[in-house]
Amino acid sequence: MARIAVITHEFDRFQSRRGLLWRRDSPYMLFDLLEELKRRGHSVQVLSGTSAKPAADIAVLHVDATVTSPDYVEYARAFRFCLNLGAADISKRRISGAVVGKDDGWKGQVIVKSSLNHRGTPEQQLNRRARRAGKAMPFPGVESFDQYQIHASLADVPAELFGREDLIVEKFIPEPEPDGFAARFWLFCGERERCTRHVSPQSLVKGDDTIRREAVPVPDELRALRRKLGFDYGKFDFVMHEGRAVLLDANKTPGRARNLSSFIAAGNANLADGFEGLIRQHA
Repeated sequence: MARIAVITHEFDRFQSRRGLLWRRDSPYMLFDLLEELKRRGHSVQVLSGTSAKPAADIAVLHVDATVTSPDYVEYARAFRFCLNLGAADISKRRISGAVVGKDDGWKGQVIVKSSLNHRGTPEQQLNRRARRAGKAMPFPGVESFDQYQIHASLADVPAELFGREDLIVEKFIPEPEPDGFAARFWLFCGERERCTRHVSPQSLVKGDDTIRREAVPVPDELRALRRKLGFDYGKFDFVMHEGRAVLLDANKTPGRARNLSSFIAAGNANLADGFEGLIRQHA
């Protein structure tokens, strides 16, 4: 049985207590995966910050921020093996395959997004908690970008947005369907995975408005991109456009889809098998 360490940000809340029975809860998918691993006999320790002396067989770098600061990366290197050590930067400017520039020849619709994961909400939460603790904000200068903006063409995007490093402009390329639009979501841990195609009546496909879904294969070019980006565990959002996979978002700290809890829970054992495979591989 392995000793598993979860490295979180000093001001993150990986788990909490709730309800009359003070049950543990978490907004993260990893929490459920770890609960399954504990049922199998493994031990789990959540390490907040970088002060604890490394003492584990395997670690997970689970800092909920778009760019993991160097001090956390160096701390993670002290463990024998750490998942997602190579995935310290998941900014859309780095990972998106749909980014376009002001003078590109793209003629279709475009969408303006924050380059930060989840529109920078995790960074803002960490900043608020740091302020309440009387400490320096870990991500000063982060601005909110509350809503995606869809434009008919590149010419319709305000020129000043192209100069902002915190924003990106992407081709807007959801997969058209007779009853809506589709996007694909690939969850993985080690060699285990599940990949589904979700159809929604909305052009911005989210889990909570899915009207149907189906299992689909993972394109080989996406597997190659996962290796390049350094992901051992996480979630990729992508579409198929003109016969190729286009990665739109990569998340190293995916959340729990509560509205799809039974669907997600059914795959926890499979992902836990993948985690145990990594344990054996690096024993």
